[in-house]
Amino acid sequence: MDLSDEILLIIFEELNNVEMLNSLMGINRRLDKILRDPIFSSHLTLMRSSSNGLFHPLVDIMIDRFCSQILPQIHHNIKWLNLESLSMERVLLASDYPNLCGLGLYQINYDATLDF
Repeated sequence: MDLSDEILLIIFEELNNVEMLNSLMGINRRLDKILRDPIFSSHLTLMRSSSNGLFHPLVDIMIDRFCSQILPQIHHNIKWLNLESLSMERVLLASDYPNLCGLGLYQINYDATLDF
């Protein structure tokens, strides 16, 4: 990684990594290499929170892109996932996560957990 890539990585770390992955993954090899860095892709929060403390799924097109294109490319880097109940199954079944050591589950109802 040359100096300019290191600077981009520092800048990217200050931004929302899920938004960055969704917006920039697949644009070019250089950005893909930076976005695949474990520092950037090890902890993902695949949901939105509202000002009233509730959690909501990401829009379907974004979840679809993560499940079909992004997660399969970075699955080995992921150590922690924060998920909400409506997209939990799709995300967990999108790939294997060999280094996953933490899982935050939000807006979960008891019946949904029995399926796993």
